[in-house]
Amino acid sequence: EPPDTPKDFSCQTQDMKRVTCTWRKEETYLYGKNSPQYTLSKTSSQKMALCKASCSKQCSCSWHIGQQWIWNVTLTVENPLGKKTATDVFDVKHRMYPTAPFQVWEDCTDTEMTLHWNYKTTEIELFCQTEVVQPNGKVELHNSSMPDSRRVTVRGLRPHTEYTARVRCGALRHFWRWSEWSQPLTTRTKERTPSGKLDVWREITPVLGGRNVTLFWKQTPSFQANGKIVLYEVTWGKVEGGSQPESIAFSSVYNSTRIFIDNHSYRISVMAKNNANFSLPSILIISRATDNSRSIFSTEELKEGQVNGTDDGIFLSWEPRSIYDSYIIDWCNFPRLQPCDLQWKRFGPNISSAVISSAAFVPGVRYKFHIYGSVANRASLLEKKIGYLKELPPHLDPIVKKVDLTYNSVTLSWDSYLTNESEPGFVRGYHVYVSPIQGNCNLKGSKKHILSDESELCKYTIENPEEKRYTVKHLIPNTKYKIVVKAFTGGGETPIVNFRYIDTPYNSNMLYFIFLLVIVPTLVAAICHWKMKWVKEWCCPVIPSPNKSKVLSFKEFKIDSEKVLKINDCLPDMLAVDSNAEAHKL
Repeated sequence: EPPDTPKDFSCQTQDMKRVTCTWRKEETYLYGKNSPQYTLSKTSSQKMALCKASCSKQCSCSWHIGQQWIWNVTLTVENPLGKKTATDVFDVKHRMYPTAPFQVWEDCTDTEMTLHWNYKTTEIELFCQTEVVQPNGKVELHNSSMPDSRRVTVRGLRPHTEYTARVRCGALRHFWRWSEWSQPLTTRTKERTPSGKLDVWREITPVLGGRNVTLFWKQTPSFQANGKIVLYEVTWGKVEGGSQPESIAFSSVYNSTRIFIDNHSYRISVMAKNNANFSLPSILIISRATDNSRSIFSTEELKEGQVNGTDDGIFLSWEPRSIYDSYIIDWCNFPRLQPCDLQWKRFGPNISSAVISSAAFVPGVRYKFHIYGSVANRASLLEKKIGYLKELPPHLDPIVKKVDLTYNSVTLSWDSYLTNESEPGFVRGYHVYVSPIQGNCNLKGSKKHILSDESELCKYTIENPEEKRYTVKHLIPNTKYKIVVKAFTGGGETPIVNFRYIDTPYNSNMLYFIFLLVIVPTLVAAICHWKMKWVKEWCCPVIPSPNKSKVLSFKEFKIDSEKVLKINDCLPDMLAVDSNAEAHKL
């Protein structure tokens, strides 16, 4: 291909003595003696080259300018297929491209850094720019305020913090371009007195003659170490009385200690120290043992409320009290271990609920939370909570100790379910499952439950975890059943594996009824058949008929169809006349 017009052609100087022109090398796919030939010359005299070009990734050509400041130069590129030119007209004083600054050093305080540097002196006034990279990667640029100034002061830095800085310079007048950056300088500001206070908490254990107080401390976002913490100092003394306070110092690797105090009220302070000074003290007031009985000795009086886990942690709420200026919640990350890794969190006076989260929380572990109210650095226990991040099914099922059977019911009795801290959930109640060995279950008052093998059970739910007895009714007599009692938590229950088998007896009442309904009447009928004549005479005696009496065997006296007995035919013991008129008639 023929050559194209040279790209990015420009000329500049770094020392006001020598000018260097640069341009981009083009590909013409011709090589050897046919490769492009570059010639840089004055535009007015193109036959005389100013310098010999050299090319690698970029082409350049340099020459001494002498006393000439204004230049008009032409770059010619040609090969056997063609020729192209590019022209640049410039004032050397307007094309200053300084060399990179060198010998960069610094002076630091706790919040300021002054950078110093050198550069090659030229006839052109320079100004410089400093780049400061903060620990979070943010970049700040600071310009020097005076011409030819070889230093700049950067303010507003953080104590004991590492910064990286570098410098570049450019012409103050007729700015052309920045120099290359200097070598980066990494430095650290000096330390300063820590700002803020440590977050301090305690755990109090009554012992003979006093109390063991385990102190814990940690740095919060509001606390700024402003240096490297080298030690912590703990000081304690009685609130009343002129006794000399005691103190002890610990290496910075420690974040807790245990001290012994008697039953008086004590003031405890904890301070952090760096190489500059101590921080402000964090104060705790431990009340007298008699006054602090609710906080220390009588915690069992407070009933433990149950709390629930969420996707974000364990949700707690408490009743706010206006007398407290803050609330503290503490818990153990590993309640089954000693030490349990006590943690705590503070809340403002207007907060009455919180979600406690920790990377150490796992399902199936019961966590205990103590909620304290604090006023004037004195803390009092207000509420106790227990809960799980997520409940799991119980480890064991209740053991049925007694089974009472009737022909149509079974009564199951079991021991109280032991609910301790090792349980993976709160026992909410029990499920009783019943099913006949043959056929499906369809008992009144139950719900259907389908097992994984598609078999069907009758399910009864007992929602009182204190219940220890249950009666299943409406069973069929003389039938074999399988039955099991399962405890359930908020995480459900374990799979059903083992059943207990029972046989309902015959219905004795039904046998008695059959006896009365069949056997007795049959027996009576047999007896009646055997003594039929006697029974007939006893139950149905023959009633005499007057018409069949021999006394009435005459024919003379008849009224209608009935025979009439004449009085004189009989010899009565007594005669009574009911009607005189009837008697006269007769």
